[in-house]
Amino acid sequence: MGKLRTNVIGFDDAPFDRDHRGDVLLVGVVCSRTRIDGIVSTRVRRDGRNSTSRMIEVIRRSQFVEHVQCVLLQGIAVAGFNVVDVHALHDALDVPVIAITRRTPDFAAMRRALDARVRGADRKWKLIRAAGPLDAVRGVLVQRVGITLDHAREVLAATTLHGNLPEPLRVAHLVAGGVTTGASRGRA
Repeated sequence: MGKLRTNVIGFDDAPFDRDHRGDVLLVGVVCSRTRIDGIVSTRVRRDGRNSTSRMIEVIRRSQFVEHVQCVLLQGIAVAGFNVVDVHALHDALDVPVIAITRRTPDFAAMRRALDARVRGADRKWKLIRAAGPLDAVRGVLVQRVGITLDHAREVLAATTLHGNLPEPLRVAHLVAGGVTTGASRGRA
């Protein structure tokens, strides 16, 4: 079945006010299975187009670059509509990418919001559509690049401690919220 990829990094963005313009904190948590090995961070532009390059940059500059075997994303976009190019991320790092969401996105509403208020809406929409179909895995939905559905199931099983969300994403959510607002909140 191939090598089980248990050294992963999970990215989530920090909360921000609805009227915020500018950069948003992005936290990456590196885990071996469910053990936290490290944390990296960078900033990405709200509704911008630098999320993919910033993720590549922060991983390559870190001491974890040789260990990361898979990238986990909390959804396909960070900092509003800063859409991750999952194929470019996979190609640049030569590791699988798994985008995870709890429920089926409302693609029609997403497209309307893009068209109404985001520069580069067509490009971002193409990236969203190119991410591929959503597959149900362990109580969440995943989009994946460079990894089979069976291997994605194994990665999620190996990196999830409680609930449905892999530990790197759960902890990235908590850290990003705690650092930005003074206390983590919300469902992680």
